Amino acid sequence: MIEVRNLTKRFGATVALDSVSFDVAGGEVLGLLGPNGAGKSTALRVITCYIPADGGSVRVADHDTMTQSVEVRRQIGYLPENAPLYMDMGVIEYLEFIGKIRNLNGPRRASRLDEMIEVCGLSRMTHRMIGTLSKGYRQRLGLAQALIHDPPVLILDEPTTGLDPNQIIEIRELIKRIGEEKTIILSTHILPEVETTCSRVLIINEGRIVASGTAEELAGQAAGDQKTFVTFKGSAETIEPALRECEIITDLSLIESAQGKVRYAIGSNKEEPEETLFNLAVQNKWTLTELRREAVSLEQIFTRLTTQEPIES
Repeated sequence: MIEVRNLTKRFGATVALDSVSFDVAGGEVLGLLGPNGAGKSTALRVITCYIPADGGSVRVADHDTMTQSVEVRRQIGYLPENAPLYMDMGVIEYLEFIGKIRNLNGPRRASRLDEMIEVCGLSRMTHRMIGTLSKGYRQRLGLAQALIHDPPVLILDEPTTGLDPNQIIEIRELIKRIGEEKTIILSTHILPEVETTCSRVLIINEGRIVASGTAEELAGQAAGDQKTFVTFKGSAETIEPALRECEIITDLSLIESAQGKVRYAIGSNKEEPEETLFNLAVQNKWTLTELRREAVSLEQIFTRLTTQEPIES
């Protein structure tokens, strides 16, 4: 549905996007994840024909953004970070206005307007002025304007910024429902947003894609960073030499030694080291009070990728 090839965008001496390439399949919800200033919004603005690229190409539903921008815009619903609303208009008046801009006429416009009010949960706000709506309802209205022409592609830039926790949950649930029928790119720096709404993740940093895959795939790629935590009754002097002789242990860090117990963080070259460590404790007659492997979270993956070297994919 969306093909991005070697996309490059500069603002003066600053390279916002550096030869970025990725695809988004039909029906996929792609999370574009990265810190502030990573290039997420710039990528979305190029895809939506808001700004031109300096290099590379973008195709949306087989239409080129440079040579067929009008056709591309017809395929896309776009909700930028700041929803394009007119505060002195009423909710119905505004949706009627957007419908006319999108060339929806007569019964078709009325039908889509009613559907958007239902889908976006705006039925209680139809007689309100936009300026009196809460931020959550403004985001709902922003989604309604992006969807009113029934586009196959939806582009959302930081859709939950500034919302309270309840509003965030409501907007995420709405996006998940819409994602059952649309191809969506969702830009965010909020990690739970990606985990709860997206089927695949692209992590972008300093204008480059540093990782791509599902949250589970990224965790698998980062498996070498997992630590196993063990606590034994005894002293480091008697326990640590045997641990250091264990072939599967590649990294050993003493975390705590107190009250007759020692606690270690262990790095291993074995995918599941628990059994070996348990057997080691049995052989040495150590009392084992903790044996726990810490899964790599998306937050840990994100932090490492945006501050250190990328995960190889």
